Amino acid sequence: MKKIIAAIDQGTTSTRCILFDQEGRIEAVAQKEHEQIYPQPGWVEHNPLEIWACTQEVIREVLQKANLKVEQIAAIGVTNQRETTILWNPKTGQPYANAIVWQDTRTKSICDQLASEGGQDRFREKVGLPLATYFSGPKIKWLFDQIPSLRAEASKGNVLFGTIDTWLLWQLSGGVNGGVHITDVTNASRTMLMNLKTLDWDDEILQILDIPRQILPRILPSSPIEPYAYTVAEGPFGASIPLCGDVGDQQAALMGQTCYEIGEAKNTYGTGCFMLMNTGNQIVQSKKGLLTTVAYQIGNSPATYALEGSVAIAGALVQWLRDNLGLISSSQEIETLARTVEDNGGIYFVPAFSGLFAPYWRSDARGVIVGLTRYINKGHLARAALEATAFQTKEILEAMLQDSGVELKSLKVDGGMVRNELLMQFQADILNVPVIRPIITETTALGAAFAAGLCVQYWSGLEDLRKHWQVDKIWYSTMSEEERQRQYRYWLKAVQRSLDWV
Repeated sequence: MKKIIAAIDQGTTSTRCILFDQEGRIEAVAQKEHEQIYPQPGWVEHNPLEIWACTQEVIREVLQKANLKVEQIAAIGVTNQRETTILWNPKTGQPYANAIVWQDTRTKSICDQLASEGGQDRFREKVGLPLATYFSGPKIKWLFDQIPSLRAEASKGNVLFGTIDTWLLWQLSGGVNGGVHITDVTNASRTMLMNLKTLDWDDEILQILDIPRQILPRILPSSPIEPYAYTVAEGPFGASIPLCGDVGDQQAALMGQTCYEIGEAKNTYGTGCFMLMNTGNQIVQSKKGLLTTVAYQIGNSPATYALEGSVAIAGALVQWLRDNLGLISSSQEIETLARTVEDNGGIYFVPAFSGLFAPYWRSDARGVIVGLTRYINKGHLARAALEATAFQTKEILEAMLQDSGVELKSLKVDGGMVRNELLMQFQADILNVPVIRPIITETTALGAAFAAGLCVQYWSGLEDLRKHWQVDKIWYSTMSEEERQRQYRYWLKAVQRSLDWV
């Protein structure tokens, strides 16, 4: 009987369940979007119960599509939007509030207060992260500050914290009837609460943020030796299947892109953009505003670390042109529109809608379009929007080279935007390195499948996984060095115009 691996990929805008075979090929996919809730400027929320409902729906749909017997599923891996924060009651299964999404900036005053007492890099030595609204720790503190009953409830054991992986694994393994409360090292490394050396929650930081330790999940490897737990018969799978892979989405993409050697890097082009470079078992502290994070941990092996640069707005800029301006009616049209012009016409679009992430970490920045003249039309706007993603990626790459001293030889790419060939060519041009797209671009889900499969010996090890990664297309730079420098100089000038708005 043919065995397959199921990957649940819970992203910022939708939830998917993808089934992979032994060759890493996709057997079936089901996807469902969920609501984006914006209660006020800078706030972004999701409904955790809606996300769980969507997850159950896509699981049932994909099993139906693939026409599989449940016993054919060898294991289940979960990958998720990171940092998004949920507090819930383990006895009722009810969240205390909507999930606060990674993009949300409501914790700015908490971060500013913490920074005023010790600088923005106050905890960086321990956690690899600057103080920023992005991470889960300040979000948990905000919820405790805002909901008066939470502290009393927490002391009675009635509060659990989790990022989305923790929430889904808890639900899948029984929820109120004994669901497991766990996370993995990659997700824990994004809370600002986990010590990178010990791979455990840091008591000093918990004390400073006044977060009770008992609400936090147990931290385990991304691919454990034994399954974390099993699904319950009453759940969407309808049978007992091992849950044995858990990796934050960007680290999952690094695994799915088989970047297992030091210096190998990938960039995921989704709602935001995330570039990760493998730094091996060494914790490289960034001097250039990048994040130091756990890449993955397999079984009893030491953790592998990575440098990460995050761009807050990438695909979200295309959605904004579609939904807010009505410039296009579907995201795919952006490339066609951008191709109606030869170049950007001299305009640069800095999409700092909720501040700038790496390498700046400036929550006071806001979006700007500079260089406008009467000559500019919507084609130029579309082109500048795509180029913004490539320019932001270049800034991160420059910082990575300075931090790690490792010269990048090529960039592996994945995510929704890599189907945009104009963007991929411009990315190769502006970076001056080959840009490589694999055949399977669903590398996030594939990474979660790899993590789960390793646990149950579906795949024998990292070398076995490498065999299932294949190139689809490579773009090489065609731009002169002079033109590359000129464009990048203008981009950096535009970024300066976006600062100090708030």
